[in-house]
Amino acid sequence: MRRIMGNHSDGSPNHSGTVATAGQNEVEKFQDPGLPPHRLRLADTDPVAAKRAERQVAILFGTSVIGTLVFLVAYFAIDLGEDTSIATIRTQNLLLGLGTAFAMLGIGTGIVHWAKALMPDHEVSEERHAIRTEEDRQAAVRIVDDIVDETGIKRRPLIRNTLLGAVALAPLPALAIFGDLGPRPDNALAHTMWAPEGDKLKRLTRDPDGTPIKASDVTIGSAFHVIPEGLNELHEGKLNEKAKAVVLLMRLDPDSLNPSEGRENWSYNGIVAYSKICTHVGCPVALYEQQTHHLLCPCHQSTFDLTQECKVIFGPASRPLPQLPIAVDAEGYLVATSDFREPVGPSYWERDEHERLINS
Repeated sequence: MRRIMGNHSDGSPNHSGTVATAGQNEVEKFQDPGLPPHRLRLADTDPVAAKRAERQVAILFGTSVIGTLVFLVAYFAIDLGEDTSIATIRTQNLLLGLGTAFAMLGIGTGIVHWAKALMPDHEVSEERHAIRTEEDRQAAVRIVDDIVDETGIKRRPLIRNTLLGAVALAPLPALAIFGDLGPRPDNALAHTMWAPEGDKLKRLTRDPDGTPIKASDVTIGSAFHVIPEGLNELHEGKLNEKAKAVVLLMRLDPDSLNPSEGRENWSYNGIVAYSKICTHVGCPVALYEQQTHHLLCPCHQSTFDLTQECKVIFGPASRPLPQLPIAVDAEGYLVATSDFREPVGPSYWERDEHERLINS
């Protein structure tokens, strides 16, 4: 019995009609397939479907308007006072989030649905042409006119009006939030409660009970969290003042300190005081390594060397911790001889101006 098998390895070319073989330069290598046939959508052929799509787009824009109104009502109608419960805060946050989400989602999905269901979707190809002056300007004007005509915004007032309403209300939540930024700080960030009141110097007191600290209480290797005298007596703005004035107090061997010119009398017998607020993003510097005399910020591991006036030796902080000049009064209590000589905490837009104001 003889088997007949096809020869697949005889090297004969396989002519497909689209790839030219050697010696056939007349045949194009790739045929231009052209544009695929345009498939009409249901809204292109059925006026009822087009009207339904128009209503759907208007509903989405209306949803955006409702979301914005929900945000505004939750923002202004729910009053958050000192006695506000956690449940009320959660309710307001929920309404604010849902209002913002629906406000943005309504506009976005409405525009997408408008483009997919009602705007023309035919494909157009044109050759690149040389740039011209007046002709090019007229062509650009025609393109803009064509875009406006294709959107159908002139003949679809329902979509136009709901879109205008949604876009007009959408920025209001942002404006309301900006209103909560409060008044300008002016010089409030440049000064703390350590500034003397007339001839009276502020004592260093323990945080949080406010007990004054004597120099004899501070032993070598110890660290105290310190607040200014009178802070606990404040009724308003206590936390803000504490955030600026809180200090770390430590005692080292005086021979290990290396004060720069003009700072020789900023410490007392090896006792130094530095701002507790990290100069990176304002986290509390609360870790003290007694052996290395390093202060460590737990947030981003910025490390400051006490023996070098809290110079940054590691981490993202860009400036040393501000030092508080201290001395001892007649009763042996530690006092601040002046306010910080530079603004505490991280950088802000008016920091350089405030530093010049402090040192002037």
